[in-house]
Amino acid sequence: MFEYTVEGLPESVFALSIPVSSLDKAIGFYAETLGMAVVGREGRHAFLRRGGCRIVLEESGSFGIDTRAFLAVDSPYNTRRRLMDEGVEFIDAPHASPVGVSCSFLDPDGNVIHVVEASSRSFS
Repeated sequence: MFEYTVEGLPESVFALSIPVSSLDKAIGFYAETLGMAVVGREGRHAFLRRGGCRIVLEESGSFGIDTRAFLAVDSPYNTRRRLMDEGVEFIDAPHASPVGVSCSFLDPDGNVIHVVEASSRSFS
């Protein structure tokens, strides 16, 4: 009988999907404020990327959620300072959490986005 080893098992998250009310408004935020590149747009979807982070924005009636998405950043403190200067609303300050130092902010649709220190070794 054939025995599988690791082939066919997930190795990483390819992309995160975030519901938005308007692609144009969301693209403005994710591209201009978060520095992501728009790599495609099709129908109700826009595809953005920055480094290894891929986000699919989906125009939907179900926005304003906690995405449970944790984006890796060099420093949540720097991210918070920079984005607050851009008018982004944070729901908490950087703090120690089970995944490392993290904080959370709202996108223009009220979706909660979390950022965590990239050097965190919580899952090592």
